[in-house]
Amino acid sequence: MSGPIRVALVDDQALFRAGVRMLVGSQPDLEFAGEAADGREGVELARTARPDVVLMDIRMPVMDGIAATSTIVAEAEREGRTPPRIVVLTTFDLDEAAARAIRGGASGFVLKDAEPEFLLAAIRTVHAGNAVIAAGATRELFEHFSNDHRTKPEPPEFGTLTTREREIFVLAARGLSNAEIAGSEFLSEATVKTHISRILAKLGLRDRVQMVVYAFEHGLTGNA
Repeated sequence: MSGPIRVALVDDQALFRAGVRMLVGSQPDLEFAGEAADGREGVELARTARPDVVLMDIRMPVMDGIAATSTIVAEAEREGRTPPRIVVLTTFDLDEAAARAIRGGASGFVLKDAEPEFLLAAIRTVHAGNAVIAAGATRELFEHFSNDHRTKPEPPEFGTLTTREREIFVLAARGLSNAEIAGSEFLSEATVKTHISRILAKLGLRDRVQMVVYAFEHGLTGNA
């Protein structure tokens, strides 16, 4: 049996940190791994505490959440270890900064005024390898990745996907879970998981969040 999910928090508001610390500490399957008041401290916290999930505020002094996210992910990959899942905390539903953080390696974003139950669900969801995007914002968020809103041409590696893999790619890019894809395609969840792993490997992507970004950037969300 695996241990609790270790959660770290990086935010410059002491009161908010205290609330999240209490919330995480109240859950039997979660463990609070530490907190930091700015991005630079957050990078050091991730380096020393090795949390499974990091809750990362966007706007902070010294180093913002975008730079901290990119640094944490890059350091882990340089050292050959799996980076923590990073959930960006933002006050805006459609936030270009959140989009940039996701491109830098974050696993999604959550509004800071979200219900406690949603934040807890987000932690568990990203730890399981899925994306978390504030409700209703997925398409609008990723459409803002390119300033000129023009999609890039279909990359050569996408042509290596089988017909079935393309079908699953589109469904995953639209935000469907493995269970939902399995029901739609009449497959087992284990089979869907295997397909997702192969798709990520063929496209050179880290996780499902990058798959969503990739799909929107290349205009691949509407055709299998």
